[in-house]
Amino acid sequence: MNLTENDVFQKCFDYERLEQVKKSGLYPYFIPLSGHVGAEMKIEGHSIIMLGSNNYLGLTDHPRVMESAKDAIDKYGTGCTGSRFLNGTLDLHIELERRLAEFLDKEMAITFSTGFQSNMGVISTIAGRNDIIYLDRLDHASIIDGSRMSYGRVLKYRHNDHEHLRYMLENNRKHPGVIVTDGVFSMEGDLADIPGLVEISKEFGVRLIVDDAHGVGAMGPRGRGTAEHFGCHEDVDILVGTFSKSFACVGGFAAGPARVMEYIKHTARTMIFSASLPPAAVATVIAALDVLEQEPELVSRSHSAAERARQGLASMGYNVGNSEAPIVPIIVGDEVQTLLFWKSLYQEGVFTNPVVSPAVASGGEMLRTSYMATHTDAMIDRALETFEKCGKALGII
Repeated sequence: MNLTENDVFQKCFDYERLEQVKKSGLYPYFIPLSGHVGAEMKIEGHSIIMLGSNNYLGLTDHPRVMESAKDAIDKYGTGCTGSRFLNGTLDLHIELERRLAEFLDKEMAITFSTGFQSNMGVISTIAGRNDIIYLDRLDHASIIDGSRMSYGRVLKYRHNDHEHLRYMLENNRKHPGVIVTDGVFSMEGDLADIPGLVEISKEFGVRLIVDDAHGVGAMGPRGRGTAEHFGCHEDVDILVGTFSKSFACVGGFAAGPARVMEYIKHTARTMIFSASLPPAAVATVIAALDVLEQEPELVSRSHSAAERARQGLASMGYNVGNSEAPIVPIIVGDEVQTLLFWKSLYQEGVFTNPVVSPAVASGGEMLRTSYMATHTDAMIDRALETFEKCGKALGII
């Protein structure tokens, strides 16, 4: 391809990091999976323990969930070919939103085609001119991009630093505001202090939005999320979540006061101008919700698996951070060592997710591991043996 002077494509040809990593033999991304994504599966012809999936309840290959998806295709076909606003609303969408509102004990729930779009639609619609959006510095990219898409002013407070947040709020009392935080921070697996944020939001008269993508279905006695875990579920103004983790599919939702949800439903660009969730996806989520409501013990099973791994890794000398969710980081602190560690584990039959800059700050490079209700003690113990073997060989422990 010939590049012209001041060509917008120039940056693509100047991007060398990708080729450098590929030449090193340590490129860890876009690995094709084959077969059902479960606790143990086949990848590139060999058996591997999957510790890199957000399938916390292990429902992606649950017979009831898969059967529901198949039945929906038989009844409705493969897609709606339009947005929810016009021709893309099925009775299935209405049923799912009703079920979600009941499960989450909120007045109303609305669904989006992805979790990313949920945050973008909600935040960009709620925050207008002269409004201030207060973000935790470790908030997910979808929260950041939703804030950028709004007309509000963005202020970021240090991670879980409520004194810093109070300072910002004190200096902006005249402006309407909204605090937006992850419930479970997706890389480190630590939790937002939701009770503290509830107290602050009430004190300063601002609203609180919690993106609980990794919390709903994975935290709380009934799986309603991080706020339920802390006993303050009813105090969150808007709860945002995704179907791509515990609900075994794709899509997202927001739940809160009916007047607020109706406003978002009729004004959010990601609702109006995006095709609706296909029937199979909606049926999958409804079936997954059925299973969760009937078997809430699945939540505790995923935590038991994570705690077994967390204790085992910590006893070997690994830095596992402050995780309280079914996510356990192994903080390595060096990009090359992280990639070498990932490759060694992969070759030995353990799948993990390497996380390097800019996804984390330099010095915070890690392997992210996550755990399912379907992980057995034997699987976790085999994985721990591999972590010990590979970590010692690389001098990490």
